Amino acid sequence: MAFGWIEGQAEARRRAGLVRTLRPRPAESPLLDLASNDYLGLAHHPEVTEGAAQAARVWGGGSTGSRLVTGTTELHTELERELAVFCGFEAALVFSSGYAANLAAVTALGPHGSLIVSDAGNHASLIDGCRLARGERQVVGHADPEAVRKALAGHQGPAIVVSDTVFSVDGDRAPLAELAEACREYGAGLVLDDAHGLGVLGDGGRGAPYAAGLAGAPDVVATATLSKSLGSQGGAVLGPARVIDHLVNAARTFIFDTGLAPAAAGAALAALRLLVREPQRAARAGEVAAELHARLTAAGLEAVRPDAAVVSVRAPSPEQAVRWAADCRTAGLAVGCFRPPSVPDGISRLRLTARADLSGAEIERAVRVIGETRP
Repeated sequence: MAFGWIEGQAEARRRAGLVRTLRPRPAESPLLDLASNDYLGLAHHPEVTEGAAQAARVWGGGSTGSRLVTGTTELHTELERELAVFCGFEAALVFSSGYAANLAAVTALGPHGSLIVSDAGNHASLIDGCRLARGERQVVGHADPEAVRKALAGHQGPAIVVSDTVFSVDGDRAPLAELAEACREYGAGLVLDDAHGLGVLGDGGRGAPYAAGLAGAPDVVATATLSKSLGSQGGAVLGPARVIDHLVNAARTFIFDTGLAPAAAGAALAALRLLVREPQRAARAGEVAAELHARLTAAGLEAVRPDAAVVSVRAPSPEQAVRWAADCRTAGLAVGCFRPPSVPDGISRLRLTARADLSGAEIERAVRVIGETRP
């Protein structure tokens, strides 16, 4: 029977407590949201939603084609120009998603004959980019510059090192300065996924590469998503102009994908301009993360110290993590639940988002609910 093997896999997921289900959310929810990636609380900001609406009114509901045909509007180029200036890079290229941006960067910069060195804790989009690229792939230990050096030392030819700047599971930061030093010893490029750094780290939220003094370097490329701190949707690659020109001509997820919808570009541009005017939002997200961590650990919970806006709380097992998240939801709190295979170390977690617009009372309420519902 066609697809008969699916039921066997479904049963294996059920036994392991790894079944995933969709849960449509209403437009207005009574839940306190610590599950989304809306780090700066901009997804529903009036300026951001008006930016989306205005773009749709002017440019239409969709981009109508790939970026190289009809899918590039003046709005797209405006967003790319302002995003590059804000983050400190020479140029930027906008994609339909952060996932597509990562696939583009890794596959186009890891051709046949090259070496791609990837951190073991990288996001699935980077991992998939490594798998699709024609270069040789080598996975090294998490946040280990010495392991990167050893990998690069054994290769002759072009190479790139690929890493998240802030890892999405525990929220820890990569040692960017040390990684850049290792790359420069061997003439390798550094490709950094700043999905969880943009809007939170660096001066006014300019990102982790900016904070590490790497923005605008000729050997550094950064990717970002527009769907987290900027409250919209889409992704971007930032780097030297010659690299961006190469992606326009070589990145399949750019050439063959429909361009980002104008409404998403308009929302992201409005959010970016708002962040420029209100840089304190970035600092506030970090303050909320630190307060959440301090209160959770004071309550006896095993929480990982956050380096950005992700706060991770360890759970005893996948099944208990799911039950814990469900109990939090019943108590009025939405939290993320990370289980294998989403976590590289096999440890299940509750994942909390430290939004800049959370009040002290909301932080206190969240910690209380998590503590009262712990397995």
